[in-house]
Amino acid sequence: MRTAPLGADGAAVILGRYIYILPTGMGALLAAVLLLMLLGSLNYQNNLGLFLTFLMGAVALVAMHHTWFNLLRLQVEARGGPPVFAGEEASFTLTLADSGMRGRFDLHAEGGDGQAAFPRGGSTQLSLRFGTGRRGWCHLKRVRLETRYPLGLFRAWALAQVRAQVLVYPCPTALGPEPALLPALGDSNVGDLGVGADDFVGPRAYRPGDSPRHLDWKALARERGLIVKQFGGDQSAQVWLDMAALPAVELEMRLALLCRQVLDAAEAGLSYGLRLPGQSIPLGRGDAHRHRCLEALALFDHG
Repeated sequence: MRTAPLGADGAAVILGRYIYILPTGMGALLAAVLLLMLLGSLNYQNNLGLFLTFLMGAVALVAMHHTWFNLLRLQVEARGGPPVFAGEEASFTLTLADSGMRGRFDLHAEGGDGQAAFPRGGSTQLSLRFGTGRRGWCHLKRVRLETRYPLGLFRAWALAQVRAQVLVYPCPTALGPEPALLPALGDSNVGDLGVGADDFVGPRAYRPGDSPRHLDWKALARERGLIVKQFGGDQSAQVWLDMAALPAVELEMRLALLCRQVLDAAEAGLSYGLRLPGQSIPLGRGDAHRHRCLEALALFDHG
């Protein structure tokens, strides 16, 4: 099928040669009824029957043209939503605008969450959702728009080229007891970060002899193994998350483990850095730093 190309302004315009139209099941039933009415009216020379047959046929033809015109010169543009983790749904926002000074009604998009309608000269937005299976960029390259306006007798559709993408982080995987959850624990320049009970420092793997009072029971319920909460003084912890310190498992599993560590370090308010082969992200904290680390994991070793 031909696809409406992307314009220089980043929007695709659906022209007549990109629109396809076929009768729906209701439209095919109406055509069969009209054929029977025509044969019966001719056989019995019933002028009223002929009048009703041609009147209903004319209404169907007008409806067919309105269905086709409902997509004609429609502007389509898409943009990506926020990053998601592998296995979650990536969201895109589809913007539909009227470039032909004609109102649009009963518009549907594949993967959309409903129908759209707007008056002439206006615009509207549809939310699209698609499943993700792996890390990296999730690209949306084309969308399918469909309408059955006004009577549902005909179905018109068109394909439009778009350009949008959503970043997909690795799916975080829980760690077992070994290795330690946050390796390479360091100290800042001031304060006392010894073993204590003042402030929460961060989690680590369970060791024989640890007090059950310090176990992270929520982590155990999430099947992440035995994790111990560490408490210290008034100083913030510094940790390095290093791929080389992880078990010798396949690449995707190591990235999933590092993703889990980044989330745990960010949740604990630690100052953390990330070391990958050929790349190092310095110590930091906050949402921007968290996104930078997760983005590095999502795009690692992607050509």
